[in-house]
Amino acid sequence: MQFYSSIQHIQEAIQNGSVSVEQLVKNYLQQIESQQELNVFLEVFADEVLEQAQQLDQKMKAGKAGKLAGVVLAIKDNICYKGHRVSASSKILGGFESLYTATALQRLLDEDALVIGRTNCDEFAMGASTENSAFGPTKNAADPNRVPGGSSGGSAVAVQANMCHVALGSDTGGSIRQPAAFTGTFGLRPTYAHVSRYGLIAYASSFDQIGPITKSAADAALIMEVMHGADELDATASRTQVDYKAAVETKAAKIAFVKDCIFHERLDPELKARFLVLEKKLIEAGHTVEWVDFPYTEYVVPNYYVLTTAEASSNLSRFAGMLYGYRSEQSHDIESTIVKSRSEGFGEEVQRRIMLGTFVLSAGYYDAYYAKAQKVRRLVKDYTYKTLAAYDFIMLPTTPHPAFEFGANQDPIAMYLEDIFCMQASLAGVPAISVPIQPSGKNLPLGAQIISSAFSEPKLLRFADEIHKMSENLV
Repeated sequence: MQFYSSIQHIQEAIQNGSVSVEQLVKNYLQQIESQQELNVFLEVFADEVLEQAQQLDQKMKAGKAGKLAGVVLAIKDNICYKGHRVSASSKILGGFESLYTATALQRLLDEDALVIGRTNCDEFAMGASTENSAFGPTKNAADPNRVPGGSSGGSAVAVQANMCHVALGSDTGGSIRQPAAFTGTFGLRPTYAHVSRYGLIAYASSFDQIGPITKSAADAALIMEVMHGADELDATASRTQVDYKAAVETKAAKIAFVKDCIFHERLDPELKARFLVLEKKLIEAGHTVEWVDFPYTEYVVPNYYVLTTAEASSNLSRFAGMLYGYRSEQSHDIESTIVKSRSEGFGEEVQRRIMLGTFVLSAGYYDAYYAKAQKVRRLVKDYTYKTLAAYDFIMLPTTPHPAFEFGANQDPIAMYLEDIFCMQASLAGVPAISVPIQPSGKNLPLGAQIISSAFSEPKLLRFADEIHKMSENLV
């Protein structure tokens, strides 16, 4: 099928008659069908999206289509879509059909984007490899023996393998950025509260953010332009106004390279070499690059997991087999219904995090763990804000290495460390994007991460585009 590099490219092709929306959808459906072994989609809305495509073709001919006409997107299976199933890739929500649509998704639909299906993910967004899904792992299109990252692995591969043009994921501690790095796509975690969380199945409410996985920074900007903003259904959604149409110059930017990450003992040598060449190219382009320390690198992972598991312990208490979803056949009263349904319905990793969160919130350990973790989070946030007051951007790798093989991380602690470079932005609540750079010698995708100050997404995306073009040849 024809490869379209951007939304603009798609819309120009539709306008000049070289393709229709219906043909686009059929091409994507063929790609999905021919690559089923990757296990990307849990459900494809084939008949529905074809009918919508036909209607949209007529709407475009009449000149009444929205700004996202021709955009076919996939949604992570923790984003609600009215009248469609949503399971967070968990057995415990088996058969559940959403009664409403997430605000972020509804805003895209209102501009005539089409949803082709829901994608596989780690159960309740808890994982860094999409191996924790109740429906089996998703495979990386670059190498089916390797993971696509997580938890938004299905969404990332859907864009990587040309099964749709854009996908929505959610990022708690790196769940958009890490799979984007492993699949060679752009993955944006917006500023916390920049996008409404209404209709997103919660993992950790003070961290979760919906964001786009795209083929270009310009596409991410257009999706964010439509998706962001205040929402009366989410009291935490910010009212800060952000102009995505404004021309934002990034000439002579001041950039902080994080020494603790780029020279980290776990960092892949090829990735380190890419950053050292990138430093020279940035300086040649007129930017200023300075090396900075981040003294909390070794603390962010335990800090993140104390806080997020505590929130998960609370958020996931609503899934009890009583009102909807899975109910154990062995239940015979209220207590057995709750205990057996949760024991059978939740996977091993989800149970582990619920138990850990319950522990750190317990009376004897609250001050020792949860309260202390909140103080460390403030230290990370203050340090990040201080750094961003002195620099336009912070740069570091998205991940320590390329995508790893299935089963490589059997130890849960080793798996938790996969997001070590992503957690600074999550704890600080600032925007960050993973940008695809020149692949490894084994042709495995690599990602560079850029962090900027809160609500500076237009500037961040403009610079991400520059970095992507600059990094096409780093050897």
